Amino acid sequence: MNEIAALLKTFADTHGMSGYEDEVAALLLREMEPLVDEVRLDTMGNAIGIRNGDGPTVMVAAHMDEIGAMVSHIDDDGFLKIVPVGGWTDQTILGQRVVIHGKDGITLAGVIGSRPPHLMDADERKKMIKIKDMFVDCGATSAANAAELGVEIGSLITADRELRPMANGFVTGKALDNRAGVVMMIWALRLLKGKKVRATVQAVGTVQEEVGLKGARTSAYGLTPDVAIATDVTIPGDNPGASKSESAVAAGKGPSITIIDAAGRGVIAPRSVIRWLRETADSASIPYQLQVGNGGNTDATVISITKSGIPCTVIAVPARYIHSPVEVLSLRDLEQGARLIAASIESAHKYFEPR
Repeated sequence: MNEIAALLKTFADTHGMSGYEDEVAALLLREMEPLVDEVRLDTMGNAIGIRNGDGPTVMVAAHMDEIGAMVSHIDDDGFLKIVPVGGWTDQTILGQRVVIHGKDGITLAGVIGSRPPHLMDADERKKMIKIKDMFVDCGATSAANAAELGVEIGSLITADRELRPMANGFVTGKALDNRAGVVMMIWALRLLKGKKVRATVQAVGTVQEEVGLKGARTSAYGLTPDVAIATDVTIPGDNPGASKSESAVAAGKGPSITIIDAAGRGVIAPRSVIRWLRETADSASIPYQLQVGNGGNTDATVISITKSGIPCTVIAVPARYIHSPVEVLSLRDLEQGARLIAASIESAHKYFEPR
């Protein structure tokens, strides 16, 4: 496993559900500290690193949170009912192993179960099992025993997966959405270390993206950059169940540059930003793909409409099976995305003026 893969494993394997990103934030601040002039944690929990320059201010935002669930009820026999936090879907979590984060830092292994298929009638077997009909089994024998084990209402549930290598430079794991973006941001800062760069860089690990783009909204308001790049993952159209007409990007073909998100309901990137990124990529011989998104939003959506507006778009890594515990991406795309971010920061003063 090479260095960037090892860094991705460190971040992807760390648990940090929306609103509870503390461990990821601590890792990020530690990684950024030798690469920037200042690091801090803001009131919302966003992890911020500032590298000072005398040119335009470039914000790079990468959301740190992952989707998960929370314990909403413990029945008399010690089984846990949950509510999803973020986009956990019915078909992806049934039968998965999970980590239960109890009080005082206690963690327990659990599994997501449901009514046994052997007891279902023919009609039941045809229906998708809903999260409301699932439960978590942590081995507790009663509600009182669950409490003794450290489980309580509000305990967090995250996927129990570790990053694993695959063939041809692909990897699979949980939370690649968006620990991949976090690693791209760190790697870009590493590439810039020791170089004279005109731009001031505001590197931000944002919180609570999966539940409303909240950390990006507050951090962008406080930082007010001249231009911004959100880093994230994006859905490719290169595997069964998707199509190239739904997404023109493919895993392994380079990072994507977003022109619009969510069919225009999200960010609409200004021509000046697209020109900056494309010309920079062409000049540095960095492969890239163009993305016209019809799906969800990213941090760029709220950054772009902060205060009087901040020119912004997304540099993303194509990732298969997003919002599942087995997301897949290409390490080459991750490295090229970091190269594009670093090169764009170096060239920003040619395209943007400080306000």
